[in-house]
Amino acid sequence: MNYLLSSFIIMALFVLPSFAWEKAKEEVLEEIVVTATRTKKEVTLSPASTAVVTRQEMEMKDVKTIDQAVSDISGIMVRRGKGLMDTLSSIALRGIPEQKRTLILMDGMTFNNPYTGGVKFGGFYPEDLERVEVVKGPFSSLYGGYAMGGVVNFITRMPEKREIILKAGYGSGFERGDAMDDLTRIYFSYGDKIGDNLSFLVSYGRQSTEGYPTDLNVTSRVPPSGITGWKETKDRYGKTAYLVGDKGDNTWWDDGITIRTQYRFSSDTKLGFTFMRNRYGYDYDEPHTYLVDSSGRPVYSYSGLSESSFLPGGGARSQNSYGMNLETVLFHDVATKLNITYLDTEKDWYVQTLSGATWSRGGPGYVSSTPQEAVNSELQFSLPLGQFFTDLPILSGQILTFGGSFRWGSASTEEKTLNDWRDEDSTTNLRYNSKGRSKMWAVFVQDEIPIMKNLIAYVGFRYDWWETYDGYVLDIDTTKWQPKPGYPKEYNSKSDSAISPKFALVYKPFETTTLRGSVGKAFRAPTVYELYRTWTSASGITYAGNPDLAPEITVSWDIGIEQKLWEGAKVSLTYFENHMEDLIYRQTVTPTYQRLSNVGKAESRGIECEVEQRINKWLKFYGNFTYVDSEVKENLAKPETEGKRLTYVPRWMGNIGVQFERAPFKASIVGRYVGKWHTDDTNADKYSGVYGSYDSHWVTDLKISYDITKWSTLSFVIDNLFDEDYYQYYKAPGRSWFAEVSIKF
Repeated sequence: MNYLLSSFIIMALFVLPSFAWEKAKEEVLEEIVVTATRTKKEVTLSPASTAVVTRQEMEMKDVKTIDQAVSDISGIMVRRGKGLMDTLSSIALRGIPEQKRTLILMDGMTFNNPYTGGVKFGGFYPEDLERVEVVKGPFSSLYGGYAMGGVVNFITRMPEKREIILKAGYGSGFERGDAMDDLTRIYFSYGDKIGDNLSFLVSYGRQSTEGYPTDLNVTSRVPPSGITGWKETKDRYGKTAYLVGDKGDNTWWDDGITIRTQYRFSSDTKLGFTFMRNRYGYDYDEPHTYLVDSSGRPVYSYSGLSESSFLPGGGARSQNSYGMNLETVLFHDVATKLNITYLDTEKDWYVQTLSGATWSRGGPGYVSSTPQEAVNSELQFSLPLGQFFTDLPILSGQILTFGGSFRWGSASTEEKTLNDWRDEDSTTNLRYNSKGRSKMWAVFVQDEIPIMKNLIAYVGFRYDWWETYDGYVLDIDTTKWQPKPGYPKEYNSKSDSAISPKFALVYKPFETTTLRGSVGKAFRAPTVYELYRTWTSASGITYAGNPDLAPEITVSWDIGIEQKLWEGAKVSLTYFENHMEDLIYRQTVTPTYQRLSNVGKAESRGIECEVEQRINKWLKFYGNFTYVDSEVKENLAKPETEGKRLTYVPRWMGNIGVQFERAPFKASIVGRYVGKWHTDDTNADKYSGVYGSYDSHWVTDLKISYDITKWSTLSFVIDNLFDEDYYQYYKAPGRSWFAEVSIKF
């Protein structure tokens, strides 16, 4: 509460001197969204709880990565534990854990990868976006797999006239070694519209940082006598541990290039092409040992601790995305959309060190590489039924949306030993390989039925047929350099299907009141990782995928109200429940064999509350909170988890912010609260404030902008304004600053 009060005080200090009231009303246009129904629809008539983040709102806040654009929306858990360097960043909705259960789209392209179902956000730039639409609740009836918690659709922009944008910025931690030091960021775009028909946009962005020590070296064995500098601490289970050093400053770079073009043949027909190349790379500089011997010399190893424990390897990823979309109107105003996309993850690798590795001399390690491919194609039609059946008044106003889709994915993981862990190209022998492919065909239909002028029903249905094939695993005994017993393994193909219905009602008894409720079913097919990633550890324990896995299922419902109060004020309240079945867990079959199986049931229920007060066009206050009560109901693989909270789901989340805009000033301050959450399914990881824990935290970010001229802007950012000290497994960034100049023509 002290942080909250301080946030408002700081905002008042720079708002009040320039604040003056105006009597004129601001005309607010109804926001239009497309994700909730696949057609243009006013947000108040959307059949689901929907949030929109506009380009202007992203510019108001400190948004350096596209996932950060939605971090202050109710019901959304954005995981980004160590700033830019977090390769495990993710977005999850409404108490349904992990990225693989939330669908991520970019202009309708599915970005969930076929290997794990995750999304790597590095190398994508928010400056390329026009808006972000977030639709909460199950949406497999329209979008198929992954959409168990909802859909996040990043929609890119296309200029209507010539524009040039150039941004350059620099920042660092207030204390070096505590946040992202020497952060540099550039962005350039050029767009134009040639004549009345051809538009294009070309952009490039790059950011890099010298980082800070995110990964600590913590051991369970006390250093021997004569060695000092270590610190007694705890692990996330509360057991005594010893902090002996860190693994060096975690450096990072990413960049992205986007080329988009669109040709408009007529007022209702346009053809577009998109190419994106997005890359990132990370590494660690020289590790820091806190240990010294009696002579004051640094110590990196002793009995029970090797120097290799100080040496995390680097990694990198590059992905090319190709997209084609056609929109046209056929006879009788049948709106038609065709989308075809190809995602080629040509590189996705990381390095791990092995015993005997050192910083100065290199030594053994291995590189794990997982190239992936995915193809998505979709054809959609929207029919105004009243124009086809003019003699049936009951069909007047109904819009029937239907179509089909095809999705194909392939992933292959190879692990190769390295002569020198510092050089990912010094490969020698293959030590592991697994691969697999999947494909999915689907048909879907949704009918929008205006029962009355102020009451609309939505009825949707989708059928997905899924197949996995070409499953293969090879695990090598590195002492003999021969396949381990039982390898290689080849798996037969397997197919399954899912039916995903949904029903929703939207009722507006008054112009200022919207009531909505929905019930739906969603699914998620198992990924290549879950099906085929089988390997045997050095201790002899086999961790097996399972090619017989069935899709996970959730049945969810919600009910909510949105009420406009006095001018510029609105409030909304939503209650939701999710009932999940066939959840995939790792089951211990024997002491030396663990296998993924469909053995789980879970429930989550919660409340989302949002308030907003806009005062004229200059000042906006907003706040929201989310409460989620989650519970594992059944787990045959691990009964001791029954009754425990779901992993990766905090019980409480909340956001509160203020935005001010009156030329030449802009300012925003946002406070975000995330409660503690668990990664251990027994919830035994209760200890906080230590390396490996996921702590509750309140972080406040401040951004102030000043328009130097009509075409140039200077902005200044303070992240983690009150220097909150917490862990999100890694040491989270402390207080930092960032200054940027933006030029727009």
